[in-house]
Amino acid sequence: MQNEKNEDLVEISGIVDSVIYQNEENGYTVCEIDTGNGDPVTLVGEMPFLSEGETVRAMGKWSIHPTFGKQFKAEYYEKELPATESSILRYLSSRTVKGIGPALALRIVEKFGIDTFDVIENHPDWLSELPGISMKKAQAISDDFKAQFGLRTVMMFCREFFGPQTAVKIYKRWGGGAVDVIKKDPYVLCDEITGVGFEKADAVAKSLGAENYRHERLLAGIKYILSYNANTNGHVFIPQDKLVESAMQMLSVGDAEVEEAVTELDLTGGIVRKNYSGRVCVYLTRFYESEKYICEKLYLLDRACPVINVSDAGRIIQRIEMEFGVEYATLQKRAILDALGSGVMILTGGPGTGKTTVVRAIIRIFEDMGYEVALAAPTGRAAKRLSESTLHEAKTIHRLLEMDFSDGERSVFRRNEGCLLDENVIIVDETSMVDTLLFSSLLKAIKPGARLILIGDADQLPSVGAGNVLNDLISSDCFSTVELKDVFRQAESSRIVTNAHLINSGEYPVASGRDGDFFFMPRDTDEAVARTVTELVSSRLPKTYGPGVINDIQVITPSRKGAAGTEVLNSTLQNALNPPSPDKKERKVRESVFRVGDRVMQIKNNYDLEWESGTKTGVGVFNGDIGFIEDIDPRNEQMTVIFDDDREVKYDFSLLDELEHAYAVTVHKSQGSEYPIVIIPMYNFNIRLMTRNLLYTAVTRAQKMVILVGREDVVKRMVDTNRPTKRYTGLKYAIENKRDA
Repeated sequence: MQNEKNEDLVEISGIVDSVIYQNEENGYTVCEIDTGNGDPVTLVGEMPFLSEGETVRAMGKWSIHPTFGKQFKAEYYEKELPATESSILRYLSSRTVKGIGPALALRIVEKFGIDTFDVIENHPDWLSELPGISMKKAQAISDDFKAQFGLRTVMMFCREFFGPQTAVKIYKRWGGGAVDVIKKDPYVLCDEITGVGFEKADAVAKSLGAENYRHERLLAGIKYILSYNANTNGHVFIPQDKLVESAMQMLSVGDAEVEEAVTELDLTGGIVRKNYSGRVCVYLTRFYESEKYICEKLYLLDRACPVINVSDAGRIIQRIEMEFGVEYATLQKRAILDALGSGVMILTGGPGTGKTTVVRAIIRIFEDMGYEVALAAPTGRAAKRLSESTLHEAKTIHRLLEMDFSDGERSVFRRNEGCLLDENVIIVDETSMVDTLLFSSLLKAIKPGARLILIGDADQLPSVGAGNVLNDLISSDCFSTVELKDVFRQAESSRIVTNAHLINSGEYPVASGRDGDFFFMPRDTDEAVARTVTELVSSRLPKTYGPGVINDIQVITPSRKGAAGTEVLNSTLQNALNPPSPDKKERKVRESVFRVGDRVMQIKNNYDLEWESGTKTGVGVFNGDIGFIEDIDPRNEQMTVIFDDDREVKYDFSLLDELEHAYAVTVHKSQGSEYPIVIIPMYNFNIRLMTRNLLYTAVTRAQKMVILVGREDVVKRMVDTNRPTKRYTGLKYAIENKRDA
């Protein structure tokens, strides 16, 4: 136990007399212990699998709970199995070991005394000597006892590095031998356990003697750099010269040592190296295999779909025009025909160009022909919007693929090569947001002969995850692609639409008049920008449009940092919109305070979080999902969030680092979503983010109103900077090479 930095902590010890409450998921326990000094002590804290009769030694602080009185909050703890006959009896009588109740516990302890645990663990056949215990039951008792003992060992070993949930994952992966596996190579945690990164594994290695793991650290560090760049910068691979340079700096080793380690990883299958235009590029294996699969499957789909006779296409389109009361433009008609005649078809274009109108026609024609059609989008908001605009059910890609977490560690899609989707036509909207790994998973579930139609705006920011799928497919020029360019008359009246196209073509946006939908409010300083944004949300807009408008407003800012970044704005907006109150429960996490009523966002994919929505249940909450805090339960250490699509999710307090306030979000986090009113601060943020496509993406998130607040020179600089996001991807190379082969 680490006492050096905790001189102010108090130590107590005793035998667990009763367990009042225990949360099986996070290990939070409320119990009473007998310290031998008279009155029992209430002990609380994360103490997984603590049972009656065990001896526990805890370090922590005394506190007074407003409801439950004096209690001891444990920050560190150790425990031992009971050693006396009376404590062993109490332990087994508490039904901690499956198959043993109070009566059987008494008979076992009367026969074996203080050797009871040794008998259960090492001589289960001796238990069968007692009446009512068969050999099968004796073995089951022994197995359950050993499993609990093994998990306790892992918990105690990991407690300084990981929370209870991670320790359980580690135990499930390697069982009772987990500690030996980690001691042999701590960096195996990076590869095998979700949520354990290089830094955590490095800390474990240092505690065990870092000099013993120099080679393992080098191999893990190289893979970490590749993984970090995939997750943070969207790179599917890294050029080897850049990888070597990064590894030398991060790991303090020479270039020859790194080159040798890269070669070893290549030979053992940890990475894949490919030569693109004379430059060696290094992939994590899963990304290379995904790009390779995407290439192969797209070619199969494009050539395997049955031919549809469209000789009477003109009549079909004319009938749809009459039914929907529209007149399709030339490019829209071409898009409809290409969708009918191609296995893989891409439809792209900016706002107001009629993509949705084309999609509605495609759906109707295919359904009239007897085809089953599935609509999907990367996020819940995008899927909901697609459903509303087409009047056809749309699902998230994860839901379409029936995501499951049944293996307890990694997400699994039930729909895959062994269980293909039933639909003949798959239409995916907001494809610019779809990353390499998700697109590969989607393709695995599509049956040969089905059609795939990809809809998106190629000028928006690429996916948060690694890859640049939509742009790579378009630039390969290997699949039917239609770009809609003309803005329809009904959209021309919107300054949001016309300004989006002006920005995209390198021209400056034009503010509306008083009754318009696009406004610019000049402010000279960043502090004035932040102040005005807060006033707009909290008072000026509600005063004009009514208090209900607050739920329609989303502040979308280019950066997390700065005086008008998300970190500052979320704090000021929370204070303005949801200030502290004795009636509102709170929970402090890092530097933030979560409060009932706060708007929050999930900031990473969590595939095992369970949700409820009416009678429906499921798993999975994803990066960018937004909701409101409905309740905070300190006793059970849970926070309830209701997401915009009415999913209710209960967060264990240990998972709250996956949430952040969402009064203001970054442009990247807003992708795939639309909001009635969008406020965009134009302030002095990172120059690398001052790009045309970032401003274009922010503006196109708005449905009814855009308000730019800040400096005109920042707006102009963003419009003038046509610098597409640089990503290292190999999909275009792979497709072109297959075409030319």
